[in-house]
Amino acid sequence: PLATSFEGRHGSVRYWVKAELHRPWLLPVKLKKEFTVFEHIDINTPSLLSPQAGTKEKTLCCWLCTSGPISLSAKIERKGYTPGESIQIFAEIENCSSRVVVPKAAIYQTQAFYAKGKMKEVRQLVANIRGESLSSGKTETWNGKQLKIPPVSPSILDCSIIRVEYSLMVYVDIPGAVDLFLNLPLVIGTIPLHPFGSRTSSVSSQGSMNMNWLGLTLPERLEAPPSYAEVVTEENRQSGLAPVAAFDDFQRALQGPLLAYIQEFRFLPPPLYSEIDPNPDQPTDEIPSCPYC
Repeated sequence: PLATSFEGRHGSVRYWVKAELHRPWLLPVKLKKEFTVFEHIDINTPSLLSPQAGTKEKTLCCWLCTSGPISLSAKIERKGYTPGESIQIFAEIENCSSRVVVPKAAIYQTQAFYAKGKMKEVRQLVANIRGESLSSGKTETWNGKQLKIPPVSPSILDCSIIRVEYSLMVYVDIPGAVDLFLNLPLVIGTIPLHPFGSRTSSVSSQGSMNMNWLGLTLPERLEAPPSYAEVVTEENRQSGLAPVAAFDDFQRALQGPLLAYIQEFRFLPPPLYSEIDPNPDQPTDEIPSCPYC
């Protein structure tokens, strides 16, 4: 497969088409046009729909004094997303240390370039959010805190010279110490999530709705529908009739407007609800003739 078009700091993936017109005794005419290629990534695949989660803990030490631990646990609903979507982050941060910490989250893009047996890597910040500062003994919970993905290029995973990968870092900013962080891998795709393929869709919630209506029973005797005169008045029926000219042959009839033939039967009454079959001995596999034919 062709890799997705991409412009990076140390390399790029570009595609173009060249055309030349050769003419006798004249210089050739040359034309070059670039075009964009997308290697489609469907995030509805099972591997990209699986949740991503992790837990970490860190204990701060200052000379001979040891403070309590800082714990972090985070989870996202799936691994695959498309640009424009918002990642819902579920996290719990507990600060048992003596310092004031700040929980944060960020999306990073990592570009890796391979050439002549060497590799260069570039890491760029894509988007980030922060929570409230936590003093000693405090806990913060994120119940679906949203981080929106800006317009970015999709992941490039199958190219031998360039790789573009994404990750969600949920971390605790600790002043004067190394941050406590969790890396959750992401794949930015091109085919968005199908509403019926999402594990977080509202299908499950709809299934838990009140199902008391299933206990309702039908009446023993069906009631007849309203009469035709109650629904369509004689004035409406006459106004809906359209004059239709008689045609000599079927071919000529097909050349007229179809709406004229439909309106002729528009307000004709249906058969009566209480009408009894005039041929009770007629076999059931035969279709009775239409009353309008």
